[in-house]
Amino acid sequence: MATPLPSLFWTALDTPLGTMILAARGRDELAALAGAWFVGQRHFDGPQTGWQRDDEHPLLREAATQLHDWHAGRRIDFDLPLAPEGSAFQQSIWQALSRIPHGRTCSYGELAAAVGRPGAARAVGAATGRNPLSILVPCHRLVGRDGALTGYAGGLERKRQLLAFEAATGR
Repeated sequence: MATPLPSLFWTALDTPLGTMILAARGRDELAALAGAWFVGQRHFDGPQTGWQRDDEHPLLREAATQLHDWHAGRRIDFDLPLAPEGSAFQQSIWQALSRIPHGRTCSYGELAAAVGRPGAARAVGAATGRNPLSILVPCHRLVGRDGALTGYAGGLERKRQLLAFEAATGR
């Protein structure tokens, strides 16, 4: 009887904003990134039973390289296969978040309208809070209608730092 594969492979990555846990589904050329969370952020309790630590996983190493380059200001976009788990609505919000350019912001209401759900700003906020791919799917770029910093599973201070960093490195 074959041993079942772990549900996810994971590694830890130190960043200027704190330690992140990166997780990938699969090991071959079809592997995809399932998560990138800050340690201690809301809706993430750390690696789960059944996850296997693999600091040499090729996709996790590439994700770490791209995140290091992003933090160093050498990259503004990511080129990684992504496979976050979520409802169809969450997936649509996460895809829309990925279209917000580096250094720019968008309000929850504007994003709701962009996905054809005007008036669903609160639902957008809920879906954004469950984004499993911090920085890679830039939920930190969402702000309140008046530009106020509201909600971020990684903490408002980290959101403030991310937005300030992007404003300084925007192209």
